[in-house]
Amino acid sequence: MKQAETLASLLLEGNSAKVWENIQKHPQLSRLEVFQNLITPAMQHIGHLWETNQITVADEHLATATCDFVLSKLTYQREKRQSSQKAMFLCLDGEQHYIGLKMVNSLFEEHGWETKYFGPSLPLEYALKTAKDWKPSVIGLSVSIVYHLPKLKEYAEAFAKLPHKPAVLLGGRLAGKYDLLPYCSDHTVILRDLPETKEWLQNYEAGGQQNAIF
Repeated sequence: MKQAETLASLLLEGNSAKVWENIQKHPQLSRLEVFQNLITPAMQHIGHLWETNQITVADEHLATATCDFVLSKLTYQREKRQSSQKAMFLCLDGEQHYIGLKMVNSLFEEHGWETKYFGPSLPLEYALKTAKDWKPSVIGLSVSIVYHLPKLKEYAEAFAKLPHKPAVLLGGRLAGKYDLLPYCSDHTVILRDLPETKEWLQNYEAGGQQNAIF
């Protein structure tokens, strides 16, 4: 927790150089471990500070933008495998919390997948158009705010009806805290964290079960 709080403080300063230097102090960690053990708990701590009014929304936005920059730098340095698979990742309309989704997108890119990363707040009609035209094997959704859950069911059911039958993955802060099954289609895969996502991805690439709900 101490490492997370230290990294959170640097993110709140908006100093990407110091954040990068801090991450480089842990060369033994894989990129997935950096995401799961450093960045995720740091951003969760920042979320707690914001929810308890210890920081302002401006502070939270600065930390998020700094984290975004560092994630892009980490992704740029990745070693990619080769794959013919395609995936698209998006947040529900109105959902602004996208850092976790960006880490998942990076994980798929590291495995060589061609991806389309739409970031925050993509209306369903535009997401569906891309999915129909581009036909990705995987569609990843993120939800972090409880009052967006009714929209989740609409998205999940719409993607489940696509003729090419993509696997629909669901993650985000709520995935590890609540039972989201009532808001999903029968073909939605709920992934609670990055290690579960990594495991699902490896199973998928090995030809394993696509639609098991974790």
